[in-house]
Amino acid sequence: SPSQQALLSAVTKLASQSWLRFWKNSPKTGFFAPSNRMAPSLKLTKHFRELHGKREVYGRLVQCRTGHCFAGEYYSRFVPQEDIQCPCIEHLQSQEHIIRDCPRYDGHREGLHKVSRDLYLPDILGTTEGIGALASFLEKSGAFTKS
Repeated sequence: SPSQQALLSAVTKLASQSWLRFWKNSPKTGFFAPSNRMAPSLKLTKHFRELHGKREVYGRLVQCRTGHCFAGEYYSRFVPQEDIQCPCIEHLQSQEHIIRDCPRYDGHREGLHKVSRDLYLPDILGTTEGIGALASFLEKSGAFTKS
């Protein structure tokens, strides 16, 4: 009879395959769509390993990718008493505005532009290279920090 470890490995493999099949067959729509471009995995991501010891930056990275970040767009949906205007006074403070347009972060986007010249959110939020550049942007700029 198979060992307990062999059974656990088989169940894990089946669960992983089922999850991947479900992900492949699911439409990539909605608020999370730009981030949902990489197949799911049971292994820690490269970004988690590279940001070891930088929990605050990693937390902001996850929040930014999922749309649950400190920004007016999130507040308008979940914390309506918070101000939703960007401090630059030009726009609703959104994930896209902060990453692409907000003049407060103009000096910090070089790495993002190397990944996506036009700062296309699916390239930044949903690719390995983009997520790495986003982590660097967050660390250097302090973007998406509750002030």
